[in-house]
Amino acid sequence: MVKIAVIFYSGYGHTEKLANAVMSGVESVHETTPHLIAIDDEGNISEENWQRLDEADAIIFGSPTYMGSVAWQFKKIADTSSKRWFNQDWKDKIAAGFTNSASMNGDKLSTINYMFTLAMQHSMIWVGTGIMPANSTKAQRNDLNYLGAFSGLLAQSPSDAPPDIAPPKGDLETAKLFGERVAEVCKQWNHVHNS
Repeated sequence: MVKIAVIFYSGYGHTEKLANAVMSGVESVHETTPHLIAIDDEGNISEENWQRLDEADAIIFGSPTYMGSVAWQFKKIADTSSKRWFNQDWKDKIAAGFTNSASMNGDKLSTINYMFTLAMQHSMIWVGTGIMPANSTKAQRNDLNYLGAFSGLLAQSPSDAPPDIAPPKGDLETAKLFGERVAEVCKQWNHVHNS
């Protein structure tokens, strides 16, 4: 069994909806033990959830994109992980990331790059989406990977759309496939790494 933690902050519920879609993809993969960890509005998680992160074989990071980067609540968790960085406690764990914002672009890539840098500082192994983009003239908004992301999962929720209608179906299906990919890669990595 591989243990996979999805840790995220959600300000308005859209990123939580995305996290749940990623989690459903993880759960669909045989022999996985998933944990969904929500960062609270003060930027904290419980000691039990810190232990889950420490025991996880993979950690998937999630945050909305605020002002071109992660939410401060997510940044607080990242800063708090510095003792684990010092000891390299998360070395060789699988890592991946996802984000959501109101604009199609909204500088979301800066958020993914932040998560990637965090993972690299922890000496983790980064996994991208592995999903080809919907970028032809026939592409429609609910196609898989409509936002054309490779390095991490990107989603978009219009600023006036409540979480019950955004992110859209295509982004949520992309999130599910992303969760599946991370889980499958984690299983393969653990098999090779522990042989």
